Amino acid sequence: MAYTTIDNPGIYFNTKLYTGNGGTNAITGVGFQPDWVWLKRRDSSAAHYVWDVVRGAATQLYPASASSEDAGQTNGLSAFGSDGFTLGSDAGPNANSGTYASWNWKAGGSASSNSDGSITSSVSASTTAGFSIVSFTGNGSAGATIGHGLGAVPQVYILKNRSSSAGWTSYFEPLGNTKFLQLDTTGAAGTATEAFNNTSPTSSVFSIGTDTSTNNNTDNFIAYCFAEKKGYSKFGSYTGNGNADGTFVYTGFAPTWVMVKRTNGTQDWNIFDAKRPGYNPADRKIEPNTSDTESGAGNSNQVDLLSNGFKRKGTGTGSNGSGDTYIYMAFAESPFVNSNGVPTNAR
Repeated sequence: MAYTTIDNPGIYFNTKLYTGNGGTNAITGVGFQPDWVWLKRRDSSAAHYVWDVVRGAATQLYPASASSEDAGQTNGLSAFGSDGFTLGSDAGPNANSGTYASWNWKAGGSASSNSDGSITSSVSASTTAGFSIVSFTGNGSAGATIGHGLGAVPQVYILKNRSSSAGWTSYFEPLGNTKFLQLDTTGAAGTATEAFNNTSPTSSVFSIGTDTSTNNNTDNFIAYCFAEKKGYSKFGSYTGNGNADGTFVYTGFAPTWVMVKRTNGTQDWNIFDAKRPGYNPADRKIEPNTSDTESGAGNSNQVDLLSNGFKRKGTGTGSNGSGDTYIYMAFAESPFVNSNGVPTNAR
């Protein structure tokens, strides 16, 4: 069996940096038509934005905020294109001369109805890349199930109530089905039956409880679901050592994007990618739970992106506190070994 089925991860995930122009701005060079776009201004304090093909262009959510979605925002992201996306004149995602990072994922294009769960969902899924975008309407009942379309057990799913103010409640397999994290806060992992009904996902469905953030009656929800694919994605946990030469985390590929969160205490989420600045150590972190400007060089939370994983650099509790526990999500720039048995080069 081949080491990986994805020799070119860049056709399923890519980081695209761009500069705003304050008007119509066609962002190209993504490499595919993105189904989920997440972007953040780097040089100034500004909101995070996400759009997806299931909810449609002009309907935006804000990862650092519990607020409900904004529909009809035609000056934000106005269209998904074959090689990127088009922005309007909104200064949030497209300020003139502002510098931005966008993170782009490929799912399955237009959504289809899925009746695997007790609640029918609308799903755009790539079983190859292990990523799906799932829309559903809550019924307020404990033990409701939602079809995710992955054909494999997801290790991560991030849910947002689109209709009401509620946090971005997230499931991570290393924490178990009784725990949750919130993407929009610094909080440690919490315990609540109401989030996921203390039930682990299967290859066809995930379970939700009665919490407003996961299953409020008649509210609309969106979920971003991820299943690991060897050589392309990895979702797991590690323990920090508090040393400048920190913990090594094996992923089985050269990471191009890593998101980390401390789970045993309060701390910001950290995102690193290989495009900012594009060499080791990657020290330009962006925090999904804040509107803060991208951090400068030399901060205490850094990472080396290596041919087969990532290595924590620095002593900050945001990503490498001694004895602290962390969850992470990582996507590949290239597999450690491709389907022809050829190893990748180190960065």
